[in-house]
Amino acid sequence: MIDSYFLKTVPKFNLDVSRETLEKLDEYSKDIILRNKEINLISKSTESSIKSRHIADSMQTIDFIDKNDIQMCTDLGSGAGLPGIVLGIIMSSKKPTFKTIFYEKSYHKSNFLREMSKKFKLDAEIYQKNIFNEKNLITDVIISRAFKPLPVIFQIAETNFKNFKYIILFLGKSGKKILKEAMKNWKFDYEERKSLTNNESIIVKISNLKKI
Repeated sequence: MIDSYFLKTVPKFNLDVSRETLEKLDEYSKDIILRNKEINLISKSTESSIKSRHIADSMQTIDFIDKNDIQMCTDLGSGAGLPGIVLGIIMSSKKPTFKTIFYEKSYHKSNFLREMSKKFKLDAEIYQKNIFNEKNLITDVIISRAFKPLPVIFQIAETNFKNFKYIILFLGKSGKKILKEAMKNWKFDYEERKSLTNNESIIVKISNLKKI
C-alpha cells in the first residue's frame, strides 16, 4: 500500500503527479532503503525521512522542465538516482521519449541505477565513468544534487559539455551567498524557487552560463 505521505502531503506541493507515479516513487523509496543495507546510497540517518528529504525534494525538478522543449537531462554524480530516477519516473508518464543520462563512477551504484531504470521502464543511459574525464557531452538539462560545489558544477558544464540549455541545482541555506560569489567569475541568468521541503534551501535554474 502506498505511504500516506505521498497521498496527503505531496499533493499539497501541486507538482502535477498522478497517483500511479506516486506509487512508483513510493516503491523506489523502499528499494533504496532495502539496498542501503549493502550499498551506501543515502545516509542511514536520513532513511526515516527519505520521502520528504530525498524523494519529494527531488520531485521539485519537474517545475523547471518544459516537456515541450526538453528531450533529455544528465544527472551528475547520480548516486541513488536522486534526482535523476525520480525525474525519469515522473517524465515517463508525461513524455515517454524523455531520456535521462546518469554519470556515476561507483560500480555498485551504477548497477543500482540500471536495476531501477529497468524496473520502472525508463529511457535511460547509465555510464560508470568519472564525469571529469568526459568531453563534448550534449544534453538539454544538467541536474545536480549534493554532488559538488556550485563553482565545480559550472566548470564541468563549461569544460565537459559541448551543448546544454540550462542547469538545475539544489542549494542550501547559503545558496544566495554562493550565487552572489559565483557572479565574480561567471555571467549567468537564474530563476530561483524556495524549496517546498526545506525552508532554508532553494532550487535554481541557471541559463546563459559564461565564464568572465
